[in-house]
Amino acid sequence: MTRAMPAFLLDLTHTSHTRARTGIQRVVRALHREFGPAATPVTHDPFLNAWRPLEAWELANLAAEDTSKSRRAQWPLSARWRGRWRRATGRTAAFALRGDYQGFLTAELFSAQVGAHLPEIFPRVAVFHDAIALRFPELTPTGTVARFPSYLRELLQFDGIAAVSEDSRTSLIDYWRWLGVANPPPVIALPLGVDPVCHPIGDKLTGAVSPVVLSVGTLEGRKNHLALLEACELLWSRGEKFTLRLAGSVQSQTGHTALAKVRALQAAGWPLRYDGPLPDAALGEAYAECAFTIYPSLAEGFGLPVIESLAHGRPCICSAHGALGELSPGGGVIGLEAVDAANLATAIARLLGSPTELATLSAAAQARTFKPWRTYAAELAAWMQTLPRRR
Repeated sequence: MTRAMPAFLLDLTHTSHTRARTGIQRVVRALHREFGPAATPVTHDPFLNAWRPLEAWELANLAAEDTSKSRRAQWPLSARWRGRWRRATGRTAAFALRGDYQGFLTAELFSAQVGAHLPEIFPRVAVFHDAIALRFPELTPTGTVARFPSYLRELLQFDGIAAVSEDSRTSLIDYWRWLGVANPPPVIALPLGVDPVCHPIGDKLTGAVSPVVLSVGTLEGRKNHLALLEACELLWSRGEKFTLRLAGSVQSQTGHTALAKVRALQAAGWPLRYDGPLPDAALGEAYAECAFTIYPSLAEGFGLPVIESLAHGRPCICSAHGALGELSPGGGVIGLEAVDAANLATAIARLLGSPTELATLSAAAQARTFKPWRTYAAELAAWMQTLPRRR
């Protein structure tokens, strides 16, 4: 993207302290990569109690190709003591931000501490991912549920909000309307990008003799893996020949039941492979090696695994509603009215039993064009510069 735009601050407070590859982390890393020198990566250092540019060890976390099972931010003991020492010796200003920055952007689900110390820079813009914690609290980690109402109120301090889908935009506006907010910041729907994929000549569309069905996503309550596992167990017991491959970390509070089911099916000898979280290169190979993908999630803010599957020329089975339904026009998707075990089993069997339909859907997916991350970053930066000052 262009390097002529004014420099602004890019919040990487959480992402620079974890090597996890959840959806939010992937969005933030893509923005950091595409903005390059146009954005200064920063973190709110809780030990320094100030915003500062990233240090070498934090930049190394961003550049690392490996991934982590833990989403938690990790601060080495040395970094904690360094921040405390600088603060105690009155050296905060020497390490905090200095410069005339032309905006502040955060694409993270930021903490209460960050929300209480937002920099006084115009414009302040946030990327909003979803309101699933309000819609499905029983399927969401308790900490996120407790935090979420305050987070949505803190977004009112921003000059503009870029929601990742029309569904997410509507959810946020409706919540503020329910609160009786009189003058909320403008909210636009700006769909996310995807890394471009080259489809090699001769790329197999139907998989191997025993096709691989891939499902990418964190094992957690709202991702609905239990229904997928029940559907596959039913198909295997009927004699269907395919391998289910799962890729993604486990959410400790809401994903343990699905993980236990995975282990039980593996112990029973069913063809089920669970890889855990995969780095980007290995994830690309997983898409290339599968016949099609399935994303059984009940609700999403956007649905990166769906668009990534389509970008790799692989059809995807997913919900026909909400943000996932917004990805369906253009082909390559089988949208389900309900993502329960029965419907999932029917859709999987349908593609396994019809090589012609699978080839047609694959061709439709390969024919689609997708916005690259570079374009998404450019659109976001351009919109930031049009915002009027609210404060």
